[in-house]
Amino acid sequence: MGRLNLRRRVLGAGLAVLTLAPVIQTMPAGAAENLVFVTGGFRRSIAVADLEYLAETGQARGLLADVLALSKQNPATVAKLLKGSISLPVTLVSRLLNTRIGEALLLRIGQVIFPLYAAEQSVAALRAGLVLGVVEGKGSLSPIAFFKAYPTREMEVSIPALLSLINKASSITDLVRYFSESPLDGLKGSEPMANPNRSATR
Repeated sequence: MGRLNLRRRVLGAGLAVLTLAPVIQTMPAGAAENLVFVTGGFRRSIAVADLEYLAETGQARGLLADVLALSKQNPATVAKLLKGSISLPVTLVSRLLNTRIGEALLLRIGQVIFPLYAAEQSVAALRAGLVLGVVEGKGSLSPIAFFKAYPTREMEVSIPALLSLINKASSITDLVRYFSESPLDGLKGSEPMANPNRSATR
């Protein structure tokens, strides 16, 4: 029985990856190397390697150390969050993210993070990062695993959208509620995530 369950999990993971193959082929190769925080003409990058170092050692370095110090965040607390993982069956994740509700959730998250200079690919990139992250994590996903599975080297983080999200969600419960209540609203004429052509103005 155990062998049969293992075979099913392996098959499910394989099918999930196969469904993402056309998406991944249209994106630049490689995992996310930098989180690029952007607002107007302001731009600062934090290396994923520095986040991984923080998660492993509890110590911050480079710009990340300055950011945590200025925001009065405890590096050990942030490290714990980065290392935290949740169990997610890969087949369930793959199926959910390909439903209308899953698409709407991705649209909301995609207002905050998306491939640098390719905001129109936010949903596809998020879907790939989540599914591949769960596959690599053998049924679990952590923030670091997601970053390493994200299919573009630079992930833009919209500071205005992030601040708006923080204002709407003062707790984890609020955050879950924000992303779960009326999830199909994103499919009913909502505002576009970002202007795909704005890269031309940079």
